[in-house]
Amino acid sequence: MYTILWSNIEEAFPLKVRILLFAAYRERVGQGELYMDLPDDATVATLANAMSAHYPMLTDNPKSLVVAVNHEYSDHDHSLEDGDEAAFIPPVSGGSL
Repeated sequence: MYTILWSNIEEAFPLKVRILLFAAYRERVGQGELYMDLPDDATVATLANAMSAHYPMLTDNPKSLVVAVNHEYSDHDHSLEDGDEAAFIPPVSGGSL
């Protein structure tokens, strides 16, 4: 587990989000939990795009990522808050990554 820091200036990215990865996503990234610092206007789409940029093996289409925030499935326009937990849920069967 580690933190991805986007900047040395903490004020620029005040949200810290805990990220959980399961199954194929966990295998592709090489760990099941990490933290990411994001800007205060971040949404699930912001997080999905950042994860895809940092871990291109995760997906080539960030819009296809299914994310649960604080144990509830969330649309990509859902606003994130400091301390949120975002779980990336891979397709279970019949889907593609």
